[in-house]
Amino acid sequence: MLLLVGEFSGFWGSMAVLFPLGHPLHFLPMQFHHARWAGLHFWDLVQPFFMFIVGVAMPFSFARRRAAGVDPKDIFRHVLKRSFLLLLFGWALYCIVPGKIVFRFQNVLAQLSFTYFVAYLLMEKKVSTQVLFSLGLLALTEILYRTFPVKGFDHPFSPNHNFGTWLDLQYGGADLAGHWVSFNAVPTAAHTIWGVLAGKLLLSDREGKKKAAILLGFGLAALAAGYALALWTPIIKRIATSSFVLVSGGWALLAMAFLYWLVEIVRSRGWTLVFAVVGMNPLFIYLFAHVGGGPFLRKIVFPFAMALFGWLGKDASMTVVNGIVWFLFWYITYWMYKRKVFIRI
Repeated sequence: MLLLVGEFSGFWGSMAVLFPLGHPLHFLPMQFHHARWAGLHFWDLVQPFFMFIVGVAMPFSFARRRAAGVDPKDIFRHVLKRSFLLLLFGWALYCIVPGKIVFRFQNVLAQLSFTYFVAYLLMEKKVSTQVLFSLGLLALTEILYRTFPVKGFDHPFSPNHNFGTWLDLQYGGADLAGHWVSFNAVPTAAHTIWGVLAGKLLLSDREGKKKAAILLGFGLAALAAGYALALWTPIIKRIATSSFVLVSGGWALLAMAFLYWLVEIVRSRGWTLVFAVVGMNPLFIYLFAHVGGGPFLRKIVFPFAMALFGWLGKDASMTVVNGIVWFLFWYITYWMYKRKVFIRI
């Protein structure tokens, strides 16, 4: 989430201007932009990591509710309410385009509403059941894209000529410019399901190093499977191909293994507050950024920052301005954390 608000601050965009094509450091800002189509940039991992970590949090959250004596029916109603609100917020962020309102559900919140609900329905099932179900979603995606018979949309891995685009066109919600599709919620439900399994592992009584080893093993297996499948099915985030889901899920598991080892085994924790304060108010800061938080903060920062740093030149000084805006996004969550203000649904 901290990286996402960095995008809304304009910091990644200003770095791309500062290090243009041909500059030795141009590769760095490009990692903070999505791959144009096939391929994988670091930025393509942010949404999978987000969906995965929501799954990780679910066993902890529901365990606390059960320990507090909350009735299972009330928990289910809470899940329904949260899924509905995520869907509503996700749609509302993208519903207005010039001259009309459209129903687009490519946003991470709208897609998370589906993956969260599916993961909840499965979370008490056997591990094998959850894994097989998640792999079944990937198989379904593969079959639908490869066998879809409608002329013009029977090119599984071509922008705007695939099953996902056809589906969105049926209700007027196609994102033809960005090539994103709402059906992504189906295969990427695997990320939240795998997150639930990881969360249950972390809650278990297994020894810490064993937990890290299991996460590492499954992460490496998912990476190997995904990159092997990529020889046949290209890695494309914009339509969440099965190879993309496996590869990004593998990286999420490896990141969790590393961070668990670092925080819980090595017990290196002093630096975590920087990230934790954002993670405790993710919905608030995401919505604030989406509804104009960046431009609002930039208007405040711009005259003062330019007076101090204008001598650096236009591109470098704007990078500084946007860096300060990014810091202010973070500071808002820190201010809320210090006052125990947490926005939840």
